[in-house]
Amino acid sequence: MKFINIKAFALVVVAGLGLTACDDFLDKPTIDNYNADNYYSSDTECLSGTSYLYSSPWSDFTRPFIKVGEIMSGNYYPGTSPYLDFTVNGSDADIASLSNSLWSVVAHCNTVYNYISKSSGPSAAGKGQTMGECLTWKAIAYFFLVRTFGDIPIIHDNSAELESGSYNTTVKVKKADVYEYIIMTLEKAIDILPETPLQAGRIDKAAAQGMLAKVYLTKAGVSGTVNADDLNNAIKFARLCLEHSSHSLMPNYSDVFRLANNINPECLISWRWNANNNQWTDQSFMQNDYAPKGFGDDDCWAQWCGMSTDLQEAFGIKILEQTPDVWINNRDTRLKATMMLPGFKYDYFWTDKGGFDFLRFIYDDTYNPSVEISDQSPWLVSPTGSYPVKHLYGDNADHTAGVGYPAARMANSLATPLLRISDVMLVLAEAKLILTNTGNPQSASTTDAEVLNAVNSVRTRAGLNGLTTVTFDDIWKERRLELAFEGDRWYDYVRVSYYNSDFCLNDLKAQTRIPIGNGTLNEIYKNYYKTGDWVVSEDTKKAFEDSKAKEPAPIVEQLLRTDADSGKKYLAIPMTERDVVFNPNLGINAEAVHVDVRSTYSY
Repeated sequence: MKFINIKAFALVVVAGLGLTACDDFLDKPTIDNYNADNYYSSDTECLSGTSYLYSSPWSDFTRPFIKVGEIMSGNYYPGTSPYLDFTVNGSDADIASLSNSLWSVVAHCNTVYNYISKSSGPSAAGKGQTMGECLTWKAIAYFFLVRTFGDIPIIHDNSAELESGSYNTTVKVKKADVYEYIIMTLEKAIDILPETPLQAGRIDKAAAQGMLAKVYLTKAGVSGTVNADDLNNAIKFARLCLEHSSHSLMPNYSDVFRLANNINPECLISWRWNANNNQWTDQSFMQNDYAPKGFGDDDCWAQWCGMSTDLQEAFGIKILEQTPDVWINNRDTRLKATMMLPGFKYDYFWTDKGGFDFLRFIYDDTYNPSVEISDQSPWLVSPTGSYPVKHLYGDNADHTAGVGYPAARMANSLATPLLRISDVMLVLAEAKLILTNTGNPQSASTTDAEVLNAVNSVRTRAGLNGLTTVTFDDIWKERRLELAFEGDRWYDYVRVSYYNSDFCLNDLKAQTRIPIGNGTLNEIYKNYYKTGDWVVSEDTKKAFEDSKAKEPAPIVEQLLRTDADSGKKYLAIPMTERDVVFNPNLGINAEAVHVDVRSTYSY
C-alpha cells in the first residue's frame, strides 16, 4: 500500500470537475474556484461530485485487473510474463499500480463520503444515493485488495489516520476481519441506497446486495473450513438481488458488451468510461492493450498475445484436431463473444466496412491497410490462434454509432462490467450446492430446483441444454466460460484456496499454458482463407503435443501463504516492496492483528 498516496488523497477530493454537463452522469459541470468544503450542498452537486468514482481512481488498476484476473488464471496468453509462471512478486510495477489504484479508491470514497455526510443541503435521497455509492466502491476496492494480498490494513477514515500520525505504522488486519469490514460497509450501503438509482447506470440497492452475496461466498471458506452461515447469507442476498424487477439477463450474450448497451439491465456494477471528457483517467484504453494492430485506428498492439489454448479447450475447441465447422457452429454463443477464431465474422465491429472478418483482417491489405502481405502477415496471427472480443468496440465508426462521438487515441467509452446478474446467479447456485456437502464441496451435487434454475438460466441463454443434476465442476466451468476475460477468474481460485488449495494447485498445473505456434498457425490460416481447406499436418500436431509434454508445470506454490490461525495454505501475492519499505508492518512475515470490526468502526 502506498501510504503516501493515502496521505495526499485524504487532503483533497480529486479534481476533474472542469467539464461540460450533459445527460450522461459521467459528464460533470464546470465549477470555478472548486472547494470541497462547500461543494456537496445539493443533490446535483453530490451526483456530479461522485460520478468520477466510476472511472478515474480505477484507471491504473485496469491492466493488473487482466494480468492478475486472466493471465494468472490461465485464460489469457501474454507471451513471457511473471503472471503466467507465478513468479510475480512485490517488485512488479503492475502490482504496485494495483495497490496504488485500489488504495486511492478507498481514500477517495472515505473523503467524499465524509463531505457528503456532513452536508445539510442535499435531500435524504441524494445523500443516500451518493454516500451508498462511496461505500459500495470502497467495499469493492477492499474486496480486490484482500483477495489479492490476504491480510491488509483497514483505513476507515483517512483524516483520522493523518491526525493520529499512524499512517506509516498501520498494521495488517486478519483477512477474516477485513471481510467482516467489507460486509459491514455493504450493509450500510444497502441500507441507504435507493431501489431505483437517481440516474440510470448508477449503483442501486440490488447491485450492493449482489456484491454482498459474492463477498459472503468468498468469506465462507476464509477460516479454512466452509461456514454454513456465510453460505446462507450469500443465498439470502443473491435472492434479494435477483428478485429486483429492473435487473435481468439480456437475451443475447454478446449484447452485454456493446457500446450502445453501456447501461443495461444485466450489468449491476461497471466502470463507466468517457472518452469525451479529455481526461486521461476517465477513459478506457483496454482495446489498445488487447486488440491486434489495425483493429482500431492505428493504436492497438496486442498481436503477440491471445486467448489461451486452455480456455479454448474449456469451450471444447482444439484448433489442431478439429475443422472450423466445429467452432463456427458451436452452440455456446459465449465462444464467439469471447474470442476470435478463423471463420468468425462480427456484424457489430467495423460496421462501416460491412462487418469484421477475422481472416480477411489478417490477409487482405485492402481491407486492413496495416497488413504487409509479403512477409509480415504472420505477426497478425496470435500465438494461440485467437484474440479477445470483450473490451473491444471496433473502429471509430463503431464508437460514434455506439455513443455519438468518436474515440481518441488510447481513449474509448466502452464500459467494463464488474458484476453481472449471471455472476450472482452462479453465486447463488454455488452457495446452495456447497451447503449440501460443506465437508467436501468439490464432490457436491444436487438436483435442487433453485440451483438448476440459476445454472440453466445461464446455460440456456448461451444456447446450451439445461442440466438435470448440478455438480461443483459444472458451476466451476460455467463461471469460467460465462465470465472469461472479465478480470474475475483468479479470484475464484483464491476463494476456493481458502479451504482447498490442493484443488486449485492441481487445476492450475493441469492447464495448457503454452502457445500453439505463430508460424505454424499462419500457414494453416492462410491456406484456409485462400482455399477453404483446413489442413493440419501430423507433424504439427505432434510438435504441439511434444511441447505440452515438455512444458514444466508452473510452480503455483510460490504464491501460497500459510494462514496463521488455521495453518492452511491459500493463494496471495506479496505486498509491494516499496510499501513494505515504507511500513515494515506490511511485510510477508509481519503478524496480522485481530480487530473486532463491529465495535471498532461505524458509519
